[in-house]
Formats: sequence, C-alpha cells, structure tokens
Amino acid sequence: MEAWPEVERDGVLAQLLRANTVVLADHAGDVLWKPEGHPVHFRLVASIGNAGLVTAAASRAADSYETARRLLGPDHPDTLTTRSNLAYWRGQAGDAAGAAAAFEQLLTDRRRVLGPDHPDTLASRNDLASWRGRAGDAASAAAAFEQLLEDHLGMLGPDHPDTLTTRSNLAFWRGQAGDAAGAAAAFEQLLTDRMRVLGPDHPDTLRARSNLASWRGEAGDAAGAAAAFEQLLTDRMRVLGPDHPDTLTTRNNLASWQGQAGDAAGAATAFEQLLTDRMRVLGPDHPDTLATRNNLAFWRGEAGDAAGAATASEQLLADHLRVLGPDHPVTLATRNNLAYWQGEAGDAAGAAAAFEQLLTDRIRVLGPDHPDTLATRNNLASWQGEAGDAAGAATAFEQLLTDRIRVLGPDHPDTLTTRNNLASWQGEAGDAAGAATAFEQLLTDRIRVHGPDHPDTLTTRNNLAYWRDEAGESPAS
Repeated sequence: MEAWPEVERDGVLAQLLRANTVVLADHAGDVLWKPEGHPVHFRLVASIGNAGLVTAAASRAADSYETARRLLGPDHPDTLTTRSNLAYWRGQAGDAAGAAAAFEQLLTDRRRVLGPDHPDTLASRNDLASWRGRAGDAASAAAAFEQLLEDHLGMLGPDHPDTLTTRSNLAFWRGQAGDAAGAAAAFEQLLTDRMRVLGPDHPDTLRARSNLASWRGEAGDAAGAAAAFEQLLTDRMRVLGPDHPDTLTTRNNLASWQGQAGDAAGAATAFEQLLTDRMRVLGPDHPDTLATRNNLAFWRGEAGDAAGAATASEQLLADHLRVLGPDHPVTLATRNNLAYWQGEAGDAAGAAAAFEQLLTDRIRVLGPDHPDTLATRNNLASWQGEAGDAAGAATAFEQLLTDRIRVLGPDHPDTLTTRNNLASWQGEAGDAAGAATAFEQLLTDRIRVHGPDHPDTLTTRNNLAYWRDEAGESPAS
C-alpha cells in the first residue's frame, strides 16, 4: 500500500503491483481478512477497474464480497464496502439497472447497520442516485441529489467536500434532465466556492471548470466551451502532467467542442493525436482508448469522410464485442454509430435495417423508456424517411413524440428535437403548410426554453422559413 501511488501514471508499475497483490492474496488466504479486510484488497479492485478491465474488476469484487461475508459476516462494514464495490463495477461493466438495484438494497442494509447519517450510508444514497440516472432516469437522479444536498448541508455544512460533490452531481443530472443552462449556472456558482475552499489547482476545482465548460457548450456556446477547455488544458498540464487521465480527458473535451464549434477537420486531427497518446499510456483496450477511436471516427465523418467513419466504426465494433460483449451499452452505441455512418455513406435502407435490429436489442437490454432506446427510435424513423418512406417517418415521430413527452417532459431538448423531426417529415410527406405551422409553434417554445440566440432556436427559424416558402406563404412581417 505504501508503494502504490494514488494516481497510477506508470501503467507498467500498476500492472506489477496488481499482479503481485493477486499472488499475495492467493497465498495469504484468510489472513488478510482478519481482523478486518486489508486495504490492499480494495485498492486491487479499484486498480483493475481503473485500468479498463471492468469485467475483471467486477469478478474480483464478487470474490472479495464472498470472502468478507464468510469471514466477517454480512453486516460488517468491510462486507458492506465489498458490496458497494461489486455494484459499482457491475454497473461499469454495462449493467446500470442492476447496479441501481444493488445500491438500493445496500442502502437499506447500511441504514439498518450504520444509521441514516453515517458517511457510508450517505455515500450509498449518492451511488444509488447516480446509477438511477445512468440507467436512464435523469429526473429521478436530480431529485435524489436535491434531497441528499439538504441533508449534507444540515449535517456537514456548505463547505464540506461531500456537500460540494453533491452540488456537482445535482447540477450534472439537472443538465442531463434537460436544463443545460441551469446546469451551467450551478457549476459557475460551485466553481466560485471550490476556488475559495480548495484553491485554484485542486482536482475538484479543475473538475468544476471542466463541467462548467461542458454545460456552457450544451447550452449553446460551443466556441466558449472550446476556449474554456483550452485554458483548462494549460492548467492541467501544469498541475497534473501530460499523461494524467484528467489531462487526456481535457484534450478529448477540447477536441469535441472544437468540432462542435465548426472545425470538424481540426477535431479529427486532435483526436488522432490523442489516440496515439492514449494507446501509449492506457493500452489499446482501455475504455478511454476505445472512446477516442469512436470520436476520431465521428469527426472524420463530420469532416466529410462518411465511408471512412463507417469503416472505422465497424472495426471498433469488433473490438467492443471482444472487450465488452454484445449487450454492453458502449457496444450498442457503436452499433448505433455504424448504422448512422452507413446511412451517411449512401445506404439509407441498410441504415434503417441496422437501426431496426438495434432497437430490438436496446429494448431487451435497456427497456422501452431508456433515453438510448428512444434515440434509436428517432434514428430508425429518420433513416426510414431517408430511404423513401416520408409518411412512415412522420408517423413514427408522432408516436415517439408521445413517449418522449411522457418520459422526458414537453420542454426537454430531445422532446423539442422530436417535434422538429416530426414537422420536417410532415413537410417531406407533402404537408408543407402543416410543417410551417408546426415549426411556428416550435419556435415559440424554443425561444422560451433556450432563448433567441441558441443554435437550435436559429435552426428552427431557418426550418420555418423554408417550409413557409414551400407552402407558398409570404414571409412574416
């Protein structure tokens, strides 16, 4: 434990420490679990998972839980900790709903054994809220973090690290639930407090800057997000060094927002350079390396090479199937991207067929109301329309709109996007006047929700003008 660095910058050293700890644990048997679990067991699981071996981490966590339950009993704090680790790594391995269910059961037991105000009980509430959000229920996650924040403020005070972390989580899930501008405002306030309490170079302060930049971008200011990430990268290089995971993540975010701000070719170049470094630092099968390959493929496609993006996505899918398995959410997302780029490369019918197959699997794995399932229905409808069935696309978007209003609410960005798509396909199906009316109503709501200068508002104005012209209407005075 003394030799094990808190941040594993040296992958070879970390691999050696893991290998030696496995041998130690196998030879020591029960000794390292008496009178309680030695911290090296918990560090081993975390190191395995942080290296990207999430399935192996879940397996090792399961072994630790069984050993702790046998030797320490089901209610020992270390046994409960092993259950927390097992739930977390199962979620990271792809089973977000299972992780949420496991944390719900763990919370019940920690309340019974430790009491409602114990730090571990509060940590379980945090974990349960996060995994509910990752399982698709962002609104529920935000509500849970709001309640947790009230308790943290009462018990720990406004400046305690756990209180500040809960504020961060609440802001994030509010954004995920559709309020990007509110998330950005919350992170701006949080950054002020983290600067005051922790100082400008603390990892949590730098993380707050990252979140603020991201949500400003999500709220419509892509260029501002890119500029903020450029400044953050300078500080992370200085504080953490060029190979730290957070530095590499900042390069990832900077490249993405450069692309969102209009420089697709520059984003592709940046991801190509990042891929080289992530391969060197993390290895070819690490989730972050695979994510970089996905981003590189996307921005190559956005820069004009749809066929190349499709080929890269196909190669990436083979590796995701090998590393993560067919039902992991990341594998399903790669199938989504492959289908999209196949369509962009000219095979609209093939894209529609691929999305139809993906929809079946996402319903089975994630359920019908998960955001990814609804997004697949959106994509399937679009490519059905591109393949020649405009009326069918309009009907599919009408059905999807009903479900997105029910699941996400009328003002969620995805709901508004569905209204946009429905109006467009109504127009493509021959009802130009109906499309113009729908865009007029949508514009009113986008101005109310996003403001007049948001990119989506401007796009809606453009669409309204187009369909008014198609319908033979004179421009509004």
